[in-house]
Amino acid sequence: MAKWTAADLPDMSGKTVVVTGASSGIGLIAARELARVGAHVVLAVRDVAKGAAVRQGMAGDVEVRHLDVSDLAGVRAFAADWAGPLDVLVNNAGVMDIPLTRTRDGLDVQTATNSLGPFLLTNLLLPNITDRVVWVTSQLHRMGHLNIEDLNWEVRPYKSMDAYNDSKLQLVLFSLELQHRLDAAGSAVRSVLAHPGIATTPLAAHSSSNAINRFSFLMNDPEHGALPTLFAATQNVARNAYVGPDGLGGIKGYPKVRKPGKAGLDNANGAALWSAASKMVGVSA
Repeated sequence: MAKWTAADLPDMSGKTVVVTGASSGIGLIAARELARVGAHVVLAVRDVAKGAAVRQGMAGDVEVRHLDVSDLAGVRAFAADWAGPLDVLVNNAGVMDIPLTRTRDGLDVQTATNSLGPFLLTNLLLPNITDRVVWVTSQLHRMGHLNIEDLNWEVRPYKSMDAYNDSKLQLVLFSLELQHRLDAAGSAVRSVLAHPGIATTPLAAHSSSNAINRFSFLMNDPEHGALPTLFAATQNVARNAYVGPDGLGGIKGYPKVRKPGKAGLDNANGAALWSAASKMVGVSA
């Protein structure tokens, strides 16, 4: 059976897609490919100058808008400025394995960037979304733990990789609960998950682990790492589908619908997390 690649993308003419964190890594590649097949793509980026430079290398209808997903006020401003339908929201922006730093909202930067910011953005844009939300998670969500009482790392000793793993588990649970809510409302919108395997992108390259450098030959290059996102954003996958590489351990390969870790399928935890996160970012639960 032929492997799915970006050459298999459908015509996206007339579609509007927002990709957060699209100035580098798999976000850049996903945005570039979606624009290539006709989508109007919005690069929602923290560094507008960098986004503008990236845009110069893209063919198609691409615009750049400022968005720092770790800044709740900035997320609200981006959503307030949005007008008209949005076919696909790709929650791609993320940081990995960084020291404890607090945003001006008092949030742990990893949790704010990877989890709570995308959660707020999705809630605010949901009335405009016509097709789907794609949450870019990680296989490392399988090593995450849900601590409802301390999502913001105010009690536990902070461990940078634990914070990353936990934030990626939160995304899996957000997708699960969002799909329940969409189904209950009779909405045709779907929530789906994608992960790049382990890709040699700037996100992982600065990690305190040097495994990326030592074992890069076992991992996806960025072009392949972006394929699950592209597949999840455009193909007729099931609601709350989990798309990742088809290779051993989901580390490398071509897109395939797989299953998330057991912790990401806990309905009670999904509902509890949604409620707790809603209070933290100030949206109705």
